[in-house]
Amino acid sequence: MWIILAFASAFFAGVMSILAKIGIRDTDPDLATALRTVVVAFFAWIIVFIVGSHMTITDVDIRSIVFLVLSGFATGGTWLCYLKALKLGDVNKVVPINKTSTVLTMLLSMLFLGEGFTVIKFAAMALIGIGTYFMIEQKKIVLNEANTKRSFKWIVYAALSAVFASLTAILGKIGIEGVESNLGTAIRTIVVLVMAWGIVFAQGRHKEIKQINRKSWLFLGLSGLATGLSWLCFYSALQQGPVSVVIPIDKLSIVVTIAFSYFILREKLKKMSVLGLVLIVIGTLSLLI
Repeated sequence: MWIILAFASAFFAGVMSILAKIGIRDTDPDLATALRTVVVAFFAWIIVFIVGSHMTITDVDIRSIVFLVLSGFATGGTWLCYLKALKLGDVNKVVPINKTSTVLTMLLSMLFLGEGFTVIKFAAMALIGIGTYFMIEQKKIVLNEANTKRSFKWIVYAALSAVFASLTAILGKIGIEGVESNLGTAIRTIVVLVMAWGIVFAQGRHKEIKQINRKSWLFLGLSGLATGLSWLCFYSALQQGPVSVVIPIDKLSIVVTIAFSYFILREKLKKMSVLGLVLIVIGTLSLLI
């Protein structure tokens, strides 16, 4: 069952990236993160009350709360950096860098969670790493100073989103031990919500809410809903299955994202990028052996 949940998480995460890309075209990424998180939090707590998880809140120990809160901060960092990268760069370039969190998460799960190291895992990490390099390789073009800074920024933000994503998974895995997965997701979402809106108000971005058009509202809302569904599936899978396998399956969302970016956003794919995508998928699927 956890494998099905992991694949469902990948699908919703893939759709989310496209919806978010469209939603932030005319919106500040920090404000977009805060608005999306409102939808995610509402959805997450509705599920908690539907399944009756709120009855177990008093059973959650301090250790779990600490790690869920830390995981929430890492999640907030992931989405703030990820949406900034999407704002500045192409989806089919940003997403592969973000997905390198797979390799880092696998390494961290071996070091801190005691999940075993095998030849297949090593080969999978190598394929994912090489595939990612092929996907982010760009044409050699002459850039002016402004474009150079823009290119550098999206790469940095994408890389940071990957680091935070791997920390999210490890901290989340520890935090949800003994905690109902829906409740764990909802608690983390509150942390992200507070963090995101704190940044928005600190920057004075809340004043820009009135300027958001209907199209952006729609796609940000749908993006938040997709995120909520992805998180619920992801943490249910994470609670039942090994981190080193759940994470790679979840990262197959790259296939969904790249497909949508090609057909909807009209972002072109070079032969090298296609080869990179194939290597990432092969490396990920090999972990299921």
